[in-house]
Amino acid sequence: MKKIGFLFDMDGVIVDTNPTHKIALRQFCKAHGHDLSEEQLRDKIYGRTNKDWIPAVFGDISPAQVKAYADEKEALFREMYISEIRPLAGLLDFLEKLRRDGMPCAIATSAPRENVDFVLEHTGIAKYFSTILDESFVSIGKPHPEIYLKTAAALGYAPQDCLVIEDSISGVRSGKSAGCKVLGITTTHTPEELSETDLSVPDFVGLEPQSLISSLF
Repeated sequence: MKKIGFLFDMDGVIVDTNPTHKIALRQFCKAHGHDLSEEQLRDKIYGRTNKDWIPAVFGDISPAQVKAYADEKEALFREMYISEIRPLAGLLDFLEKLRRDGMPCAIATSAPRENVDFVLEHTGIAKYFSTILDESFVSIGKPHPEIYLKTAAALGYAPQDCLVIEDSISGVRSGKSAGCKVLGITTTHTPEELSETDLSVPDFVGLEPQSLISSLF
């Protein structure tokens, strides 16, 4: 049985947070004088770290102000999402199959650690992940490959022996640039928009790890 590393993005993959992030982003930005369009959300924000997208929207502001804005926006998101949080359809069954087959799993996310802890606490899935890299582990966010290169290395696997699971275009490009295979989850984009992936699915329902490995590696 060939073993590969499974590298999970978080938002839009483990939990379908993006509809709530979108509301929180728009509400936060509007309160600070920026009315975001769909194009701005897609081109400047989705899949990116706070330290990348906040200056892209707000311009040349200090690192301290970037952090203050990030903390404010993420606290707003967590307050909005806590009553809705649940794993993506089929995820728990898929994670159990990966554990059964001895496949190592990691989280590689652009989110801050506070959001990662929030998601893990309220879904109960921390036990499945031996490695977690959040935004603090990278100097250059997605679509740069840094986070997936570092996560693969942390698992002890070459990138070409890893499957990245992503929902955003910037995340897909990050995984592909790192040399990984990429499975797209169509919570945020259509299959056509995720055409750079090796395969796209709506969720984890019915996914079999060995079938994925056989078809993609």
